[in-house]
This record gives sequence, structure tokens and C-alpha cells, in this order.
Amino acid sequence: MPPPSDIVKVAIEWPGANAQLIEIDQKKPLSSIIREVCDGWSLSGSEQFALRYADGPQLYITEQSRGEIKNGTILRLAISPARAARQLLERIQSHGIDARLEALKELAKLSADPTFATEFINMEGIGTLARLVESGTHFGEMLAFTLTAFLELMDHGIVSWDLISLSFIKQIAGYVNQPMVDVSILQRSLAILESMVLNSHSLYQRVAQEITVGQLIGHLQVSNQEIQTYAIALINALFLKAPEDRRQEEHTNPLDQCLTEMASTLAQKHLRSIILNHIIRGNRPIKAEMAHQLYVLQVLTFNLLEERMMTKMDPTDQAQRDIIFELRRIAFDGDNDPSGTEKRKAMYTKDYKMLGFTNHVNPALDFTQTPPGMLALDNMLYLAKLHQDTYIRIVLENSSREDKHECPFGRCAIELTRMLCEILQVGELPNEGCNDYHPMFFTHDRAWEEFFCVCIQLLNKTWKEMRATAEDFNKVMQVVREQICRALAMKPSSLEQFKSKLRNLSYSEILRLRQSERMSQDDFQSPPIIELRERIQPEILELIKQQRLNRLCEGSCFRKLGNRRRQEKFWFCRLSLNHKVLHYGDLDETPQGEVPFELLTDKIPVSDIKSVVTGKDCPHMKEKSALKQNKEVLELAFSILYDPDEALNFVAPNKYEYCIWTDGLCALLGREMGSDLTRSDLDTLISMEMKLRLLDLENITIPEAPPPVPKEPSTYNFTYNYG
Repeated sequence: MPPPSDIVKVAIEWPGANAQLIEIDQKKPLSSIIREVCDGWSLSGSEQFALRYADGPQLYITEQSRGEIKNGTILRLAISPARAARQLLERIQSHGIDARLEALKELAKLSADPTFATEFINMEGIGTLARLVESGTHFGEMLAFTLTAFLELMDHGIVSWDLISLSFIKQIAGYVNQPMVDVSILQRSLAILESMVLNSHSLYQRVAQEITVGQLIGHLQVSNQEIQTYAIALINALFLKAPEDRRQEEHTNPLDQCLTEMASTLAQKHLRSIILNHIIRGNRPIKAEMAHQLYVLQVLTFNLLEERMMTKMDPTDQAQRDIIFELRRIAFDGDNDPSGTEKRKAMYTKDYKMLGFTNHVNPALDFTQTPPGMLALDNMLYLAKLHQDTYIRIVLENSSREDKHECPFGRCAIELTRMLCEILQVGELPNEGCNDYHPMFFTHDRAWEEFFCVCIQLLNKTWKEMRATAEDFNKVMQVVREQICRALAMKPSSLEQFKSKLRNLSYSEILRLRQSERMSQDDFQSPPIIELRERIQPEILELIKQQRLNRLCEGSCFRKLGNRRRQEKFWFCRLSLNHKVLHYGDLDETPQGEVPFELLTDKIPVSDIKSVVTGKDCPHMKEKSALKQNKEVLELAFSILYDPDEALNFVAPNKYEYCIWTDGLCALLGREMGSDLTRSDLDTLISMEMKLRLLDLENITIPEAPPPVPKEPSTYNFTYNYG
């Protein structure tokens, strides 16, 4: 008979004594259990003791967290959080350097525990650590442990960052600005400054005054990718929190400016080239956190376009109207205008029609819709001035075509700008966990404008290839969108490579790809083919199921949700080879290979799993807000619900791993695998198998003599014309 669900069998350790094997009754108060354990070792004053996990983060067990204890867990009797906090606070203020160092080292480890952190903070521990930093007397390991403990304590959100003093900020900024400083101190200093900026508007102002772009550039040129990552994370934080007016300011010397004036900074060749040459094209592979920070930087950079994208043109504004006049002048050499007002007006109307505007009389009205607003006009002017030959060629080429086949440049440029804003999600906040950055956007100071110039030429080329008319406008735009998205998905490293990808994605190639994909999805609809597909499908599904289970046996690394410094907090989960147990445990860093089962201290029997839930149904997602930056996390979240009422919560590193794990867990529980990846794999593998079988039938050589009667009846009796 299985033990009651309220009884948990554990081992409890105490230094210098034999472990106690006891049964914990979860209905009894935790204080009573601790008293019984202390009595077993003849220890008095049980209120001075607590239970902690012996493995992993070694967190304290509280009444709130005791439900997480599993059968077979090894616990450790330890001094209570309040007593530990009091002792450490006394030791870090002692005069003995060695004793203080050991105390700070232990404090750095314990500070991750929320129970201990609460006690330590209640004893004014944060203020003590801040004063140690402000004194400037700590260096090396002692300072590194002090900063680590401070950051861990503040990350619990128990106290407000607004309480931090200006002298503390200056001291931390000083470590960042020093030319030679210990790597661990620099890393923690950058992380602390980032947290200040993200959590307090007033501290943002102070940090922005202490740190300049030129001071951070040096940290982007080092060989340590974690330092580079923290430096870009700080840039992103300051950029994200900068007031709108400060983002758009210009400055005479961008390397000396504060990080609030980011618009001009990010456009400067020096900073961009540093990121490109020392990070994107560096000798080391880019890790997930760095890829995320580059993605955030890319998004925030493009979001500078949002103001122009959402600005309508004022038809009465002469300065704005002059831009349209300039487009006409460049295209048609407008210096030779007729003198009469009526003749000039008639010529302008004709020219605006040739430029492809919808409103020939007053083309300013074409730019009153947002998006893309004035951003479209900006793009057109950039093309006309910086790529004048291309601009003139496109306009004149189309003006010489028959009316029904002309490609309206103005209308196309406006719609293309709107499309590019949608593709690059201009105005959207970065998605948490997304790593989708494009290297080519870091290769040019005016990457957005150059991207537009490449795409408008593609649109003109595709229009000609499709022999389109005005009625085909939307069809052409759909094809162009597909061409751009397919090329971007190949992650070209430069704009030239992007052009090369587009050259290989002509209209005829898009039709071929569509046909090929349609064949993969639909194959043929004749009854024999449908029958063959139905016969093959169970075999392919079993093959996919085994592949998913094998991947679960290999295991995957997941980051801990809510931990901002993601490269430091990981956990790993894998399925036992006999498919009966899920093993999991915490890791200090991303594993480079297979993680042995021995290192994964926790486990869940598959027989205890009740269900698998995804997205907003997950326990760890129900408390998350609906902000855009959480959308990506929501799409990658899944949870295992198991007896009695426990959950193991996941956030997959990407969509592929999400599909692998959710499918694998469904297969493990004997349920249908329903992810997009499984449907795609199923269609692809069935199509491949069908083509192989049909090819075998096609290649049969029919002998001259009648064949002998087969011993077994033929499975299929059909013919297929491959012509």
C-alpha cells in the first residue's frame, strides 16, 4: 500500500553525526518537525535551527515552500535564517580581513535565498554593504563578493532601488570607468547599473550622467563575451528608459555624450563598427544572451523610426511640401519650369502622376495615413538623393511603359515602407527571450534606409517579372513580402548578401517554392495516393515519436524564469533511458555536452504525471502580465502537472525546443502530438516516403514475357502518369 500523500520520506544531515532517516508529516507544523530532529541529536534551542536542502541552491525550507519536498530528498539542519543573518552581519563588520572575506563569500551564496534575504535586509544589511562599497577600502575578491551579495539581495525586490545614494552610484560607475579592473567586479558593476536604470527613473538620470558611450566602448572590445553582453545590456537599458525627447537629440561629439542621446550614438560609425567587428564578426560564437541583447538593440534602434512613422504630413506645411517638390525636381530636372501658373500647375500634376502618387493634384495627401506617415517620404528622399541614378531609372522606366503596366513609384514606396515596418515590428517592445537579430543591420550607418532602397528595387523588378497591372498591386506586394521574409530568414551577414539572396528569389522561384511546398502539404488528391498516405502515416508518426523521446533522453537546458542575468541561472532536464523517470537539476552555466543523471538531483516518476499544459494555463504564467515583452515567454511556456498538486515549469529557449518537449511529453503520456513542428515533419516525411515509393513503381522494368503469378497479392493496384 503506498504511503499517504502527506508523508514524505527524507534524510536529514548534521555535521559530525549520522544522518536521520525520517518521515515528515506535511500536516504537522514545521517547528515541531525541527524540534524532533534536534531532539534526535540532543540539540537544544530548536527555534535557532531551520531545514535547508543539502543539494542545489540549498534554499531554506519554509511553511510556504515545504510542499516542494519530494520523497528521497536530502535535507540539512542549519542555523535559522535570522541567526545566520545576524552572525554574518557581525562578521562582515569585524576587523579581521580573513574572517570578513569568508563572511562575504558565504553571504554572496546565501543572498539568493529569499528567506535569508528578508532577514538580512530587515537588519539593515543592505545599508551595511552599501557603506562598505562607498568606503572604497574593499578590493579584489572581497569587493566582488560584496557586489554579488548586494545585487542578489536587491534582485528580490524587497527594498526600493530609489534608496541607493549618489555616492554609491558614483563608486560603482567608477569601477566601470576604470581602465583596469577585475573582471568579476566589472561584471557585477555593469549588472548593478543596469538594474538601477531598469528599476528607478531617478536612478536612470544619475547613472546616465556618470556613464558615457566612449567609456563603454572599451568594454565591447574585450575578449570576454560576458563583459560585452553586460555592456550592451546597460546601453539597451539606458536607451529603453530614455525620455523620448532625449533619444532624438543630436550632439557634437557622440563619444562624449551621455547615454540618453542614443539616436545619434547608434548611428555613429565607430560604435556600430565596434559591435560589428568585435562581437558579430568576432572569433567566438555568439551565446544566447548576447544574441538577445543584439536583438534588443536592433529593436530599440528601429523604434526610433516610430515617431516619423506615426507622423501625418501636414498638406499646409511648406517645408514638407518642398520635399515633394525636390522629388519631382530630381526626377524631371524641374529647373526648366514654365512661367505661367496654370501651365506650371498642369505640368506638376502630370509629373506627380508619373511619380506614381495617388493624389496627382496634391500628393501631400498620400502621406496622411499612419503608418507609414512621413517615414515613407523620408525613405523616398533618401533614395532620390543618395541613389539618384536608381531613383531616376525607376521613375523614368515606369513613366515610359503603357499605363496599365506602369509600376506607381509613390504608391509602391508608401506601401513598402508600411510593410517593412510590419516585418521589423517598428514600434513594438522587444520580446523577452527572443534572439532574432539580423547581422546585416549592423553593417551600415543608415541600415534602414539602405534596406528600403534594396527592397524598392526588388519591388520594381518583381512588378516587371509578373507583368503586373494596377489591379495586381496587392498580389505584387504579397510576393515581395514573401521574397523579403525568405531572404531575411537566411540571416544574410551584409546588405550585399541580402541582395544576392533576393536575386535568387525571383518571381518564378517563388512560384516554384510555393508549388513545391504545396506538393509537400497536399501531395496528390487521387484516391490511391490518399490510401497510400493513410497507410504510411502511422509508421511516420511512430518514427517522429521515437525521435522526440530520444531528444528527451538527451535532455535540454532551460533558463530560470524571472532571472535577468540569464547566463548565470540554468537548469537541465532529461528523460531516463527506460522512459520511466524525468531527472532535473540546477546548473551553474550552460552545459557543453550531455549532463550525467548523477548531477541531476531531482526526479519525477512518469507515472505521477497527470497532464501537460501550455501558455497561459501554466502556473508560472498566470501571474505574468500581458505586456508585449512577455508574449514570447508565453508562447514558449509549458508545465508538467504531477501528483499530488505539483508543477514543474518550463520556458523553452526557442520554438523548436518547445515543440520537441511538448510533443515528447505527449508521446510519453500516450497522447496525440499536435505541435506545428510535428505536422510539418509528418507532411515532409510522408511526402518523401511517398515519392520514394512512387519512384520505385515508376522505375519498374516491365519484362517482355508475362510475369509469374506473385505469391502474395499486390498491395496497390493503380497507375500514375508522371508526365
